[in-house]
Amino acid sequence: MATDGSKSSANSGGLVRVGFYHLEKTIGKGNFAVVKLATHIITKNEAIHKVAIKIIDKTHLDEDNLKKILREIQIMKMLHHPHIIELYQVMETERMIYLVTEYANHLVAHGRMSEKEARHKFKQILTAIKYCHERHVVHRDLKAENLLLDENMNIKIADFGFSNYYESDKMLSTWCGSPPYAAPELFEGRQYNGPKADVWSLGVVLYVLVCGALPFDGSTLHSLRNRVLAGKFRIPYFMSSECEHLIRHMLIVDPAKRLTLDQIIKHKWIHQEQNDEFSVVLKKFAVCDKVEEEEPICEGVIEYMLQLPAFKREDIVCSVKENKFDQYSAMYHLLWEKIKTHHRTLVPQNLPVATQPPQRKASITTGVVEKSPPAEPSAESEQPVTPKPMFSPIPIVQLVTENLEKFGDVELESDEEDRHTENTQSQYHVVRRHTVGPDNADAPRLALLVEICS
Repeated sequence: MATDGSKSSANSGGLVRVGFYHLEKTIGKGNFAVVKLATHIITKNEAIHKVAIKIIDKTHLDEDNLKKILREIQIMKMLHHPHIIELYQVMETERMIYLVTEYANHLVAHGRMSEKEARHKFKQILTAIKYCHERHVVHRDLKAENLLLDENMNIKIADFGFSNYYESDKMLSTWCGSPPYAAPELFEGRQYNGPKADVWSLGVVLYVLVCGALPFDGSTLHSLRNRVLAGKFRIPYFMSSECEHLIRHMLIVDPAKRLTLDQIIKHKWIHQEQNDEFSVVLKKFAVCDKVEEEEPICEGVIEYMLQLPAFKREDIVCSVKENKFDQYSAMYHLLWEKIKTHHRTLVPQNLPVATQPPQRKASITTGVVEKSPPAEPSAESEQPVTPKPMFSPIPIVQLVTENLEKFGDVELESDEEDRHTENTQSQYHVVRRHTVGPDNADAPRLALLVEICS
């Protein structure tokens, strides 16, 4: 299907529609991608959910970068955790790939936190990274700028663009990440243990949360490298001895002596204040050795969706059960999230909610785990409301190899319009520590630096 919206409408109103999404302002940019805020539309006048859409221009990608994008998609499809940004849908046009993800609209504030607040946030980060590592996935770009907060001020880890699979007996070799957060072994150009490199980055993150500054920084890459390899950093007077002990043992230059994630989770500083939520999330999202029974999906959401033109029950159920990440599963999970978080607002009060939540199969091989149950529905939310059918059918064409939903091309705003939009979003203007990958212009400088200093 060709996407709704034309160049004229985009230029005049600044709005383009892709499938069921109205694209809005630009909230991020990368080497080959733009991230847009978007609204998922059920009817003309009802916005169900804000999402973020990463729009990747395939015409600028070489084979290696395309493989990296497809790996990012594959990894995000298998990750379902309360503290990781959720992937809802994947679409493809002639020129673009669209990744529709959960939108978290807050950045972790600059300036230091109290240790109590930092501990709460850091525990949430630990549960997410533990979940990834148990599924043999390393993030490789952990930094404060990739820690977002949802409307309830809970952590959401974003940007899995440099994530990769790892095997416990094999080392990784690709330089990637943000230099101030990168482990010493990366600066030395050595092969490295993925989880140990993530632990170093977590140590830097914890220092930033508690101190409001980086432990290692420099005006040049050379000076930064020297400081990281020396492993020396300042401990401020206000940091507790327990917190200092944890950070020092995470930021050990020798990765073999660095704390493991399990040791961090058991550390005294982590358990200074008992938090049942921490233990519950760790246990709930641990790797399961057997496939759990599939729970029934929410019939109320299904019935609601069936009131839209061209939606068939078998298509919706198949999409949800098989995690197809197409328009059906995306709408289903957005509606279900709406019920869980706003059960007395627009959609929940009009939907009969099943007593059991929709569950995804939990498997050690897929890494897909169950979703959290919603609050009990109120008695007044028994009868569904009939929405006016405002959409035309959206046929789906599945690609055999990448399983991407196929759409027509859409033109984005010009750079000039993007610059104008960026001026209206001061909340996103932060001093961002630039991530470096093998295709980045800084990578050759880093490689040369490693060679000269080795």
